[in-house]
Amino acid sequence: MKEIVLDTETTGISAKEGHRIVEIGCIELENLIPTKKKFHSYLNPERKVSEKALEVHGYTDDFLSNQKKFKEVVDDFLNFIDGKKLIIHNANFDLEFLNKELKLLGKGKINNEIVDTLVLARDKFPGASISLDALCKRYRIDNSKRVNHTALIDCDLLAKVYINLIDQKEPSLNFQAQDEKSQILDRESLLYFKKIIKPTPQELKKHEDFLKINLKKNFFN
Repeated sequence: MKEIVLDTETTGISAKEGHRIVEIGCIELENLIPTKKKFHSYLNPERKVSEKALEVHGYTDDFLSNQKKFKEVVDDFLNFIDGKKLIIHNANFDLEFLNKELKLLGKGKINNEIVDTLVLARDKFPGASISLDALCKRYRIDNSKRVNHTALIDCDLLAKVYINLIDQKEPSLNFQAQDEKSQILDRESLLYFKKIIKPTPQELKKHEDFLKINLKKNFFN
């Protein structure tokens, strides 16, 4: 089963107010394992980035003005996600922006099956913080590279969070394996060891007879 972890960055928080997409990132999963297939593009939004958005992702107007426009990458993007389930954190936000861009080009809305990890997290941890950073902390996922919100880094983190949310992550502690490993290390740390062999009943009888004979000899001599 192939799925796509998707994230976007934008010029602001509302598509209805005319804000647009500045970055799209997608990572493909096959049976919950990341493949080498990715889709990534910075975009020229043809408008200025708001100050708050700039603080979040750090993409300046000068940088974005030299990037491709959405219409130049839309076919590659749609082909990449075609027929695959989309994994998105706060899906309504990203889909609103993507569908607006598609509408501007006269194309239909995205109709893929959607899994919103924000909804999964809200159901699983009611009342708790369910931001991507909070979920990374909960699952002990290293998010130190997330200085700014960038689409591919967020996709990578979200893929790990998603696997944990649906309880498909292998246990981090394999006690049987650890016990076997510790036993091996214990044996290797010994300078030597003696193999203990228990004598048979016949051997014990012979030993007993030997002692009796020698005791008599010593007594009479």
